[in-house]
Amino acid sequence: MGPYRRRAACLAATLLAGLLLTGCGGETPASEVPLPVLANNPAAHDDSRVATRGVVRHFEDPLHYWIEDEDLNRVEIFPHERIAPHLGEAVRVEGHFRFSPREGRRLTLESVERLEGD
Repeated sequence: MGPYRRRAACLAATLLAGLLLTGCGGETPASEVPLPVLANNPAAHDDSRVATRGVVRHFEDPLHYWIEDEDLNRVEIFPHERIAPHLGEAVRVEGHFRFSPREGRRLTLESVERLEGD
């Protein structure tokens, strides 16, 4: 095998190994994390993909949206334009969760799904 074919074979093997390690979607699946867990131990889930459930609420000044459960555990949701149409609805959200003592708990939406019957 010549040097170019050997190099091409190594490159192909490396690319195949990378695809197998990352999976088809290339992203880690979101972990199902209830709102009380996100509220009581947010640092454990900082910078991870999570899915959680709650009712969409908002406040006008300054405008912000969040989801909450019956015990008022809350996570702010971004972008506001994507969650606003679900105001008052029970939803399941999935996205990138971040926590900081200064900015609190926030989730950047990847998907939102209205929950029937909740």
